[in-house]
Amino acid sequence: MNYPDEWTQKEFLQNKKRLEEEGIPLVLVDTILSPIDKADTLTYNPYELQKYPEGSVFVFYCDTGKATKERLKEYKKKFPKHHCISLKGGRGYWRKNMMLLDEDDS
Repeated sequence: MNYPDEWTQKEFLQNKKRLEEEGIPLVLVDTILSPIDKADTLTYNPYELQKYPEGSVFVFYCDTGKATKERLKEYKKKFPKHHCISLKGGRGYWRKNMMLLDEDDS
C-alpha cells in the first residue's frame, strides 16, 4: 500500500482498525512530550521505534502538524523500513471523543 504524507484523525482511526486486522502495528508518535488524551501514544524515541517490525506505520504529531510535516523526510530517512506519516492538524485538531461507528451501527 502507498501511504500519503498526512492523515487526518478520521483517516488515522479508519486505518488503525484496518491495519490492526491485518496485524500491522500503527503507532501514534508524540514528538512534543504532550500525550493526547484517550489515545495510545509513544514518546518519540528512535531506539524504541526501530524495534517495531518492518512495515509498521508511524504517525508523528506535534501541536499543529506543521513541524512533523516539515520533518517527514527526516523521519523517512531515519526509519526506511517503516511507513512515516504526519498527523494533519496535530494535537490541536485531535478530538478526544471522536470515534468511528461500524457501518452496521448506523
